[in-house]
Amino acid sequence: MNFIKRALLSTKAKKGRTILLICIFSAILIFVLAGLTIRSAALSATESAKKSMGATITLSTNKEASFSKSTQQSTDSSATDSSVDPGSYSVTPVPLEDATAIAKLDNIKSYNFLSSTSAGATDSITPISSSDSTSSSTEESSSQSQQGMPSGGDQDSNSFGAGNAQGDFSISGVLTTAAADDFSDGTSKIVEGVGITAADVDSNNVVIEETLAEANDLSVGDTFTISNPTDETVTYDVTIVGIYSSSSSSDSLGMNFNFLNPSNTIYTSYTFANTLKGDDYTGTIDSATYELSDPETMSAFVKKAKKLIDTDSFSLQTNDQAYQQMIEPLDNVASFAKNIVVLVTIAGIIILSLIVMMSIRERKYEIGVLLSIGESRVKVIGQFFIEMFLIMFVSLIIASFSGRFVGNIVGQQLLDQQTTESTSTSSSNNQNGGGPSGQGQGGGRGVSSIVSSKTTEEVASLNITLSIKEIVQLGGFGFAICLLSVLLSSIGILRLQPKKILTS
Repeated sequence: MNFIKRALLSTKAKKGRTILLICIFSAILIFVLAGLTIRSAALSATESAKKSMGATITLSTNKEASFSKSTQQSTDSSATDSSVDPGSYSVTPVPLEDATAIAKLDNIKSYNFLSSTSAGATDSITPISSSDSTSSSTEESSSQSQQGMPSGGDQDSNSFGAGNAQGDFSISGVLTTAAADDFSDGTSKIVEGVGITAADVDSNNVVIEETLAEANDLSVGDTFTISNPTDETVTYDVTIVGIYSSSSSSDSLGMNFNFLNPSNTIYTSYTFANTLKGDDYTGTIDSATYELSDPETMSAFVKKAKKLIDTDSFSLQTNDQAYQQMIEPLDNVASFAKNIVVLVTIAGIIILSLIVMMSIRERKYEIGVLLSIGESRVKVIGQFFIEMFLIMFVSLIIASFSGRFVGNIVGQQLLDQQTTESTSTSSSNNQNGGGPSGQGQGGGRGVSSIVSSKTTEEVASLNITLSIKEIVQLGGFGFAICLLSVLLSSIGILRLQPKKILTS
């Protein structure tokens, strides 16, 4: 009788054993398929994260090198002069030519040029003040002035550095507001008109906050006047092209200084900000930010960009924190899913090998008869393999229908756990080492908290689907489990002698 036919008859005759093996094999394949679909979904989500989050590279002055150079010059000077100039430290603005050259490199999703300063109020506009001009505030102002601190309210032109002075308004010069941090992370949004774009270069167009607009009865299309931060007699007429709303709140410093109040932030083109700062800043910017479309190419991008700049004067700072924090839980889930597949496969081979081995012990007489009539050992083992293969085929069908649901449940629980842990770690780091964000406009929002918010929003769920690829992979794992379990359990058959089997 053909060994394939014998396998079919044996499988049909021993229904109890067949059903038991189908249940065990189905459970094994269900968890294997769950691991495969979870890993596939996590890898797919990681690819989406590359497109949605990207990585940011900032071109700015190499402050460490500038400080070291200034310190060395002061030290050399002190060799002949006992006095060291505390103002010898200076910051070199970034040449616009260098920033533009980097912007032409490949793999850039978007970029922005930044130049910040301040401006004074005139009769045509009044800044938003966090405190009234009462006698108490006057006393506080006087006290601060005596301590060398500039006062709030009506400020004079105390210098905060080259090209920067205290004023009533914070001027944030950009190439485009859409790429500015507050707009890209959702803290601010345009509610009327349009934002600043590349078309506004060399213009006096501005975007102001809605509270400031309402307080001064201004709307899109209106003009008002602001003064130079270092010389209030020099004024500039600006035109409102957009009004934005901001969810930032003023911190304790904003209570004392008008220009630190988020409502007093005015967005302009970086060229107009340079005009306010003076002729020395023409053709320069404070910094440039570049968002890459693929974070994994960041190292290669930085290597190319460094060839275009003077690395002694300027530096490139990389920040793929958002991308790394987003993919961290996804990588953990993918790794865990891979471990599930490996461990379940090994466990399945061991379990099925033991079951088949027990089955062979019970069928010794059958094996002895087959060997005594001249059936080869290979065909006897082949019969056992066909029996197990039929069981695997049925189990594969069952697993294909139910594995996706198990994967959804297990995968979502894993992702929720990993996301919670990642968010908690980020919050802890932010509390321990995070400070207010950059330019007094973040209202105390740390970078980590923004990244954490993005991560939670983007990595909310895994899109677990079942494709032909996963089914083929599952079939491959099932076949391997089936083959190895039969081979391991049938090793003893090669040593059996028919006469010894039948007489024992």
